[in-house]
Amino acid sequence: MASKKETMRLESQGHYAASLDARPDEVYDLEFEDLVRKMLVRLGEQPEREGLRRTPLRVAKALDFLTSGYEMRVDEVVRDAVFSEDCEEMVIVRDIEFYSLCEHHMLPFFGRAHVGYLPQGKVIGLSKVARVVDVFARRLQVQERLTNQIADALMDVLAAHGVAVVMEASHTCMMMRGVQKQNSTTVTSAMRGTFETNSRTRGEFIGFIGR
Repeated sequence: MASKKETMRLESQGHYAASLDARPDEVYDLEFEDLVRKMLVRLGEQPEREGLRRTPLRVAKALDFLTSGYEMRVDEVVRDAVFSEDCEEMVIVRDIEFYSLCEHHMLPFFGRAHVGYLPQGKVIGLSKVARVVDVFARRLQVQERLTNQIADALMDVLAAHGVAVVMEASHTCMMMRGVQKQNSTTVTSAMRGTFETNSRTRGEFIGFIGR
């Protein structure tokens, strides 16, 4: 029998899950919902009041969706979308929006990913680049690790001359708490292959993404 997270993954073949709302009398995951209910009590709330009655179910579903990357594998996402092609010019997919959860506070961080690669006889379907980003973004993360995981995964899939990933994000753990700096952004990069060893190639990529 499929787990709840596996069911969510099967229901969400596109960018969004099929059923994140709480249907009347729906049971999703009683143990998870009970944990959320206890958290509400700890915060001083009343889980049985009208506005919160279905909140435990909604939170359980939302967290399963936001961490659905744990149930995904890069090869399953890419499938047969890698094609032989006599192309060795740089390919760049810019401004891929992503949303993730900081593993330190479980608060969201979000922004844009820019991904480039130098093909070595193989290219990948452009939408699959965005899906690979989601595989790793939909987990408890730190931005530095996320950036490196995307670069390594694409190098493995494409055996490219090189892969470059730059991610720009706003972290609500800095915006809503702590130093409370709403306008700060964090930029991380991961360079593999030619992008790491050749400054001209790296500079061309940075120029294309507009930094």
